[in-house]
Amino acid sequence: MPQTILVVDDEARLRDMLRVYLEQEGYRVAEAANGREALYVARYEKPDLIILDLMMPEMNGTEFMRAFSKEAETPVIMLTAKVEDQDKILGLELGADDYVTKPFNVRELMARVRAVLRRIQRPAQEAEVLRVADIVLDRASATVRVGGRPVDLTPSEFELLATFMATPGRVFSRLDLLDRVSGDAYEGYERTIDVHIRNLRTKIEPDPKHPQYIETVYGMGYRFTPDKASAG
Repeated sequence: MPQTILVVDDEARLRDMLRVYLEQEGYRVAEAANGREALYVARYEKPDLIILDLMMPEMNGTEFMRAFSKEAETPVIMLTAKVEDQDKILGLELGADDYVTKPFNVRELMARVRAVLRRIQRPAQEAEVLRVADIVLDRASATVRVGGRPVDLTPSEFELLATFMATPGRVFSRLDLLDRVSGDAYEGYERTIDVHIRNLRTKIEPDPKHPQYIETVYGMGYRFTPDKASAG
């Protein structure tokens, strides 16, 4: 059965164009013209991925994400005509996995769609339980517990944490981490990793302002430091 992608944008021509490309890639496509309509469609269609415009009438993209994130953890790729980092960061903080700025290259968007869907369809041989310090990550059930407490992560946050826990102590550059999260390391998008890291720290660190697990290595990137956490 083909995977379903919900395209949410108030521009009918853009929705039509994306439908053509996505169907050529073998996906089933659902559409909505605004966030309010998208809520109804998403509840009925239960899409595997949502491509979401931020600027729409009636209910914009960020309002949709605030509402729908309470119901499901569906991966989201944002479409935005705005160039301000604040808009991109807000969307990422609300749980979006990636963003593409209009006008965009359709082939790049298709690559990002494939990358996100690959992450949520890991092969069985990669399913495993990772235990580092007091964090337990189970790939098979897509769950994380910190000190026995369940923690809800977005797909990008989950993949970042799994990457860190698989190789504690290794320093990852932002481009390294972006490649793990999106499947393609696009320069210019690497700062989105900082937002994902900040969100992840908020969820797993005892004190996010003084992180014990995810350490910033200035000028290089990030690394997971369980020994430091245990010592604290």
